[in-house]
Amino acid sequence: MISFNSVKKSFGDKVVLDNINWKLTPNHCYGLVGPNGSGKSTLLRLISGVLEADAGTVFVDKENVFDNPVAKEKIFFLGDDPFFFPQSTIEDMRKFYQRFYPNFDLQTYHSLLEDFELDHHAKINAFSKGMKRQVMLILALSCKPEILLLDEAFDGLDPRMRFKLRQYIAQEISEQETIVVISSHNLRELEDICDHIVLINNNTLQMDATTYDMQDTYHKFQMVFKEAFDINRINDLNPLHIAGEQRIFTVITKGNAEEIEASLKALNPTVLEKGSVSLEEIFIYETEEKEHA
Repeated sequence: MISFNSVKKSFGDKVVLDNINWKLTPNHCYGLVGPNGSGKSTLLRLISGVLEADAGTVFVDKENVFDNPVAKEKIFFLGDDPFFFPQSTIEDMRKFYQRFYPNFDLQTYHSLLEDFELDHHAKINAFSKGMKRQVMLILALSCKPEILLLDEAFDGLDPRMRFKLRQYIAQEISEQETIVVISSHNLRELEDICDHIVLINNNTLQMDATTYDMQDTYHKFQMVFKEAFDINRINDLNPLHIAGEQRIFTVITKGNAEEIEASLKALNPTVLEKGSVSLEEIFIYETEEKEHA
């Protein structure tokens, strides 16, 4: 288990994270979202032990992870700009990581190389950005970490590789009970693989919800009125967002679906239809709400 306890982190005078309290448990995949500069990468580096909190603690299995080699053996952090030794081959990097990860699985390594169609004797510096990321993903999954941290995991991967990555991550979670944390701007991708969505905004943990909770909390309604309708009457219900004018409106709301639907029905629309809300819409309107509050 990973636990953040009243964690604060600043760089100079800039507060990046403030009073973060958060628990992550095995067998789950967490999608980490937030505006640029909100602290997503900082959060991953705190979990990996690369950074130390200015205040509070970050524990992995009840041990402080910073400057703790034993705890770090359980963690693999794949940043958005993977590092390789100059002139190294995939096999060179395999030997390097195998020294630090006692659970490194050669069978998984060779199987992934074959699946991704990569030559382990090829020089990595000749690879494209997407191929370099594939190499690091192969190494990360072969290390069999208990905690897998991926910063912009899908960046540079073609659709086939994205699909394979989702398969492998799902397999690791089910078979190894891994904790996976993925930070990405590709919200559609996170919807397909994560069972928890975590929103970092305004230096704080604004939301940590399962995908099922989100479906129960956020709602979209299409409304059609017989005649031109005063939009302020909908605004009085405090929706997250309203689009439309005159007679036709789209309303995104947060709360108890039955109560909200009853309130909207009381406005006497000729048509009222409920639809699903995407993670992208939730992200946009939740962050807008905080910015304009």
